[in-house]
Amino acid sequence: MELRDYVSYDALGLAELIAKGEVTANEVVNAGYRAVERVNSSINAVVETWPDEAPSSLQGQKSSERFAGVPFLVKDLGITRAGRPTELGSRLAKGLVAASDSTLMSRFRDAGLVPIGRTTTPEFAISLTTEGVATGATCNPWALDRSAGGSSGGSATAVAAGIVPFAHATDGGGSIRVPASANGLFGLKPTRGRVSNGPAVDEVWSGLAVQLGVSRTVRDSAALLDVVQGGGVGEPYYTAAPQASFLSKVEQDPGRLRIGFMPDPLNGVRISAPVAAALGGVTQLCDQLGHDVEDVTLDIGVSWEAFVFANTQLFTVNTTAWIDAISTAMGRGATADYLEPATMAVCAYGRKVSGLDLLGALDVRNTVTRAIGAYFETFDILLTPTLPQLPPLIGTFNQGQRDLDGAGWVDKVFSNSPFTALANVSGIPAMSVPLSTDPVTGLPIGSQFFAGFGREDLLFSLAGQLERAQPWINRRPTVWAGA
Repeated sequence: MELRDYVSYDALGLAELIAKGEVTANEVVNAGYRAVERVNSSINAVVETWPDEAPSSLQGQKSSERFAGVPFLVKDLGITRAGRPTELGSRLAKGLVAASDSTLMSRFRDAGLVPIGRTTTPEFAISLTTEGVATGATCNPWALDRSAGGSSGGSATAVAAGIVPFAHATDGGGSIRVPASANGLFGLKPTRGRVSNGPAVDEVWSGLAVQLGVSRTVRDSAALLDVVQGGGVGEPYYTAAPQASFLSKVEQDPGRLRIGFMPDPLNGVRISAPVAAALGGVTQLCDQLGHDVEDVTLDIGVSWEAFVFANTQLFTVNTTAWIDAISTAMGRGATADYLEPATMAVCAYGRKVSGLDLLGALDVRNTVTRAIGAYFETFDILLTPTLPQLPPLIGTFNQGQRDLDGAGWVDKVFSNSPFTALANVSGIPAMSVPLSTDPVTGLPIGSQFFAGFGREDLLFSLAGQLERAQPWINRRPTVWAGA
């Protein structure tokens, strides 16, 4: 299979070719490996490939499996493949090998996906840019001097550059949607409890973190959620399955929606001019599609400062426990020899968080969840920018991290992505849709849409309508495997 043909299909399209016998699964998977060879030296998105994975994954596959024979990449965090390294973007975890497949990995493979390697992530996923010491900077394929976003930057860059049609990603504060916006992709964060994080863990970051992926088409993400949704045995959260498939919703008109538009973040900082212009165009598009759009200011039940402080407690104490577990497993100290300055600062702060502090943070989570839930009793959708600015130049986000304590680092993360964490704390689904491009730089700009708890179906219906009205599939970044 020629690369120019391979990159012209999404995952469902490739699966259809294989099912019809027009190409073999081996041909498609080999095209994925060749795509890595062609572009990865430019973007640094793939940590390693697994060339011996295809034979074992393809053996015994059934053509009825939704994604039979489609190559896939997994983020180097949040998911495990038996016998493969999972190094969390950190020198501390160098050489850590998983003993078994996680529940989500099993479901990916049961759907016929062939994991061909793992992608870069910032250390322990605690940054908005993928520029860790362990793996180096991952570059945005639209402009190689720009950040790919984080923490699923490697997955997003790989998909945007055409290596695979979609890839695994995680989201604890925006890590699916931030890189989706930066790389011109569709990225949906599912409802809390929709996708398993188990079995080794129950709650990730006290229920803030979820998993799914990033894709070039809406239908690929919908079909992906269809095949992986549902909790494993003993999951701490449960979200009921929809009556119809998510994929079926992509072609279904969402009807006339009441959309609240919040262009400015709750921290009082104005968004940049390119983002404001892009979002203005998106509101006009929504209006043209027959939706009712009105300006709103979201009441989250607490001040912005209290919101960030509570997230600081949750963020740091969970990361510290995680670091300590890896330190023990690997026999390495949680020191500057193995951890970056920001991670060390987060860890130091987390050690000071008491049980009472943590309970206070969870109480804030409850307050925010109830307040945002009340919003969706009046409105169907909340529209915001995904990010308040364009992707920064590589090297700029990490400047000054040695001068920040753990609270200062978390505040920096939230200041640079003040919209996305609202969905993580409240547990609701949210998506970044690549509807816009900055006319000056050519960089993509994502628009973020939130829906009520468990309403991914509504988001997919709206996303499908937006994709048909203003398609993005034929946009090509500077680095493209099919070039």
